[in-house]
Amino acid sequence: MKFHWFHLMPWPHLPDDFTEKHRSVWVDPDYALFDPVKGNAMYNEYMDELEFADKAGFDGICCNEHHNNAYGMMPSPNIIAAGLARRTSNAALVVLGNSIALYNPPVRVAEEFAMLDIISGGRLIAGFPVGTSMDTNFAYGVPGAQLRDRYYEAHDLIMQAWHDKGVSTFNGKYSQIRYLNPWPRPMQEPNPPIWIPGGGSIETWEWCADLGYLYAYLSYSGYLRAQAIMDGFWSRMRDRGKEQNPYQAGFFQMIGVAETDEMAEELYSEHALYFYQRCLHVYGGFADAPGYRTNRTVKAGIKSQMEAAAQRARFQMNWKNLVDEGYIIAGSPKTVIERLEALTSDLRVGHLLCGLQMGSMPRDKVLYNTQMFAEKVAPALRNKWSEYEDHWYPKMMPAAERAQPIETPYTGMLRPPLNRGAAMAAAAGGAAQ
Repeated sequence: MKFHWFHLMPWPHLPDDFTEKHRSVWVDPDYALFDPVKGNAMYNEYMDELEFADKAGFDGICCNEHHNNAYGMMPSPNIIAAGLARRTSNAALVVLGNSIALYNPPVRVAEEFAMLDIISGGRLIAGFPVGTSMDTNFAYGVPGAQLRDRYYEAHDLIMQAWHDKGVSTFNGKYSQIRYLNPWPRPMQEPNPPIWIPGGGSIETWEWCADLGYLYAYLSYSGYLRAQAIMDGFWSRMRDRGKEQNPYQAGFFQMIGVAETDEMAEELYSEHALYFYQRCLHVYGGFADAPGYRTNRTVKAGIKSQMEAAAQRARFQMNWKNLVDEGYIIAGSPKTVIERLEALTSDLRVGHLLCGLQMGSMPRDKVLYNTQMFAEKVAPALRNKWSEYEDHWYPKMMPAAERAQPIETPYTGMLRPPLNRGAAMAAAAGGAAQ
């Protein structure tokens, strides 16, 4: 098993009456609710948490892209990942990801991902989400009927940019580039591992099966409701004669670990309820724009996850319901291990994306939750699926060979450094004397 620390970066200061006075946390939330001073503290605390996860031994640290919202304050995950590339040294940088249909031209993604891969010493995992309806159709104005067409073309452009080591030409419907020649290209050959975050689209299952990409189901409804979605993915894999390798599947799960089940409720319940009641307060009209879901997915009865969240009576939720229904796995290490054992077996998942920061959870609780998971839970599951080979994890440079940040003290000296020729002349003169 591999364990990845996933940060959604929610705005933790939404008022108690947010759901009564504001129709949506996404697309059109009132910007008066944002405070840049609090934002300064928030971003730095969230980066502290991601850096701590690297030190705690997580296999990956994850960020993602969202727009016009207080649910996830990362409009540019590459900025977050760039900071992490310099301030961490062990974990993979799991960027889940860049919504490639929104970039014009998408070669920008090829360039920035390549920079991240090289700066980090080959630690990048490249995520290519289609994107939520709120982000793509409403915040960025891409018509639903165009979204997947743009997505597939953007993918092909990025792959060509990475794989063709000479100057090439790309002539697509949405992007035309005469001189496609990005500097740099990724360190990992032929490209970093590709992960596709999804919410249940049939086409996404088939896309991952056909191209050998990892399918990551980012669920907010927990593992009990995820069975049908993951069964659908593995069914498509079987239909295509693909290996049932658990490492080709990832799953996001909210998790809270404490000394006892009772302590977990005491520590985490208010923050979990904040997330489910306020951070998922999405206006239904934003959750599923016309054309966003494909005809096949609609006919299969698979609904947008955010549409389901918008229709759910979240304000009736309590801690017991969230735990009993699998939205959150929480409790003592023994309780959490047992439930994660069932999750990973039932869903056949080799990459667990751990939501260890929930809603308004402050840094001290996040670090405690992270350390408890790393020391008390992960070791019990670490050897699961060891009979399979993981093809979806980065091929990193050896740590000893990677460039590392150095401390460069300011000395106040204005003496220019000697170039090589001057240094040799000075040395020769000194020797003659």
